[in-house]
Amino acid sequence: MDLKEKKKVLIITYYWPPSGGVGVHRCLKFAKYLRDFGWEPVVYTAENAHYPYFDDTNFVHIPEGITILKQPIWEPYNMFKLASGRKPSSAMNNPVHVRDKRTWVDNLAIWIRGNFFIPDARKFWIKPSVKYLSKWLKENHIDAILSDGPPHTNTVIACRLSKTFNIPWLADYQDPWTQVDYYKLLKLTRWAHKKHVRMEQEAFNTAAKTTIASPTWKKDLESIGAKNVDVIFWGYDEQEFQAVTSNLDAKFSITHAGMLGFDRLPETFFKVLGDMKKETESFSENLSIQFPGMVDYSIVEELRKNNLLENCWLPGTISRTDAIERTFNSQVLFLPLNKAENAQGRIPGKLFECLRARRPILVLGPNNSDVKKIVEQNFSGNSFEYDDYKGIRTFVENRYNLFLNNNNSVQSANIEQYSVKNQVGKVAEYLNEISK
Repeated sequence: MDLKEKKKVLIITYYWPPSGGVGVHRCLKFAKYLRDFGWEPVVYTAENAHYPYFDDTNFVHIPEGITILKQPIWEPYNMFKLASGRKPSSAMNNPVHVRDKRTWVDNLAIWIRGNFFIPDARKFWIKPSVKYLSKWLKENHIDAILSDGPPHTNTVIACRLSKTFNIPWLADYQDPWTQVDYYKLLKLTRWAHKKHVRMEQEAFNTAAKTTIASPTWKKDLESIGAKNVDVIFWGYDEQEFQAVTSNLDAKFSITHAGMLGFDRLPETFFKVLGDMKKETESFSENLSIQFPGMVDYSIVEELRKNNLLENCWLPGTISRTDAIERTFNSQVLFLPLNKAENAQGRIPGKLFECLRARRPILVLGPNNSDVKKIVEQNFSGNSFEYDDYKGIRTFVENRYNLFLNNNNSVQSANIEQYSVKNQVGKVAEYLNEISK
């Protein structure tokens, strides 16, 4: 299809290369594959964003020749670093999720963020973005708007533009807004909570289509008033796996690549590993725990308590390319879900990369979780409650014995439906529906 024949969608996203982490890949992969389905993406993003970490390998996924619009953003993180004694160059962990050791400054920052930075700490980007994009839209034709949140600053910008210009809007959510697991940790006043709810309802009422990352969260959104809601899974990008070198770890590696917060502290799992290490000499020699990414101090303390630090690799943040390669070559993939009320619907983006790696997956979380259904229906692993010592130990022992016999594998089935390209195809269908 000729470029002039393609419909155009304005994608509003805070996260964009050189951002690292998983959040950037939602809109980045939308933009990467939408052309294959008749849509030309125009991306609006922040010019000087304060990303927690950076990954230049993500630039390779940007489609050649697309229009990228940028405006500067002011964020309060340097002020927080100064107040908390952190170095200006240090990575800014989200204190709600991952802590060094939380200080009174961290607690105050969480309270201020929840009550004065609404919808989030990027709020100062809203007005200049609406002003800039309003001028741009008067001079350029767009068939639809797509935003992704959080941060819900993106959502608010898209909402205002859609109302002003009467352009159909697809509001995508990586995570819910007021139903997200950390919402209750923001120490909100009644006034702040009402403002969040009011803005969320305005988004529900304005969006022509709403998408979210899990079936359970779809039902949750509908229960508070969202309409025309469907699921877009994170998915895996087949292109990223085609370049991976297959070289299965010689040791019994257990890998989690990404942020590991205090709300995923796996005490029982670590006790299982510690007990097996004490009881079986070969297990002690073969065990390799790999946790690249931001790791909360409580995780490190629990590893130390169970005498596991000498078996552990904690390098901090690594590139996405390296993370995928370690996922692909690990003996076991570890996927703990948040210990939260909405964990049933929490589907980490890395789940789909774990599925594509076709390595055994150990999930910790509720027995009724969406992740459990996906993993077990596709014969890719097993899910256990956090405190299920017997179930977790049986899984690890079985996998270790298979490892010793060079037969530690799974026969994953029907995972192609979760490819990013197939998910973007669904996004294109929804854009077609709302732009008729």
